Amino acid sequence: MIDEDNPEWTDEQVRQAVRLDALPESLQLRLRGRPRAAVTKERITIRLSPDVLQAFRATGDGWQTRMDAALKDWLKSHSPA
Repeated sequence: MIDEDNPEWTDEQVRQAVRLDALPESLQLRLRGRPRAAVTKERITIRLSPDVLQAFRATGDGWQTRMDAALKDWLKSHSPA
């Protein structure tokens, strides 16, 4: 099968290729992807009301981070028990 979005490299492209560790460190860092966070979050499964979920999703990208912030804010004045 031929993948038109990811064609096979030509011999010239293979000759011009450079290893990641041969690039300047500043470029290596950008190409390596997202850096690891100092504080990581825990992946869970949670069931939420459709209206709550819809409201947060409607705010666009980053809705999960905003939901996390809203829960942290709620904890400042409430006890989860």
